[in-house]
Amino acid sequence: MRVTQGMLSNNMLRNLMQSNTKMSSYMDQLNTGKKITRPSDDPVVAMKGMGYRTELVKVEQFQRNTNEVHNWMDNSDAALDKATSAMQRIRELSVQASNGTYDDEELANISEEVKQLKEHLVDIANTNVNDKYIFNGTDTDIAPVNTINEGGEIEPGFTGGEVKIEVSSGTTLKANVSGADVFGGEPSIFGAIDNFIDRLDSGEDIDSSIGELDVGINNIINSRAELGARMNRLELVENRLSEQEVIATQSMSSNEDIDYAEAITQLITQESLHRAALAAGSKIIQPSLVDFLR
Repeated sequence: MRVTQGMLSNNMLRNLMQSNTKMSSYMDQLNTGKKITRPSDDPVVAMKGMGYRTELVKVEQFQRNTNEVHNWMDNSDAALDKATSAMQRIRELSVQASNGTYDDEELANISEEVKQLKEHLVDIANTNVNDKYIFNGTDTDIAPVNTINEGGEIEPGFTGGEVKIEVSSGTTLKANVSGADVFGGEPSIFGAIDNFIDRLDSGEDIDSSIGELDVGINNIINSRAELGARMNRLELVENRLSEQEVIATQSMSSNEDIDYAEAITQLITQESLHRAALAAGSKIIQPSLVDFLR
């Protein structure tokens, strides 16, 4: 086969174009920090990257969900702490009033304090966070304690169910505390307090209220203990999500990110090869007879 000057020129130009393309690819890698800039560069890397990125997005969403669960639990725990303090104060007053040494005026003063503590407990039962009544389950737009009859007795109306939030794949946690478990019962906390107030007013059988109030205190303590167990589990889930986030990020980085030292070395090597090709081409393609006839 006869090799012409045109064939030499075309081959040299084709090789120089390929060399330019490789240098451009290395430059793109250094500029973006990624092995590929489009899926067609390496479909396998692109498909794996989509999978790792999807997993990372799921983990980040679950972390946002755990933040929402924290919001419910932390506010519920704070409210239960205040409710415990109020009930313990009412019990102290019931013990004082039951010793039989207080006169009617002193009992009336105790009654007034108990009424104020009762209103405080109503406020706690109607705790509203981010426009949500946290003790009324899924019925977050309805105040659970809002019915007061003519005698001033409160009738709790806890209606909502459990608020469950997914915190990892296939795992949901109950975020709320049931207001019925905390403030309900027979009698309810508010019923027990109303009975105590009635006994203070009559001055009779006051010591009977101590047992009723103890039941209410135990309900709060039990609910808070159950909440604490769920908060501990949430912490374990958060630790696991943090580890999954690190693993997914590392996997995505290993799949997509370049090794800068390697990429720079390849670029310098390709530049040297390109210069050598240019130098060789300048010697191979010598001036033709036409150049001398000008």
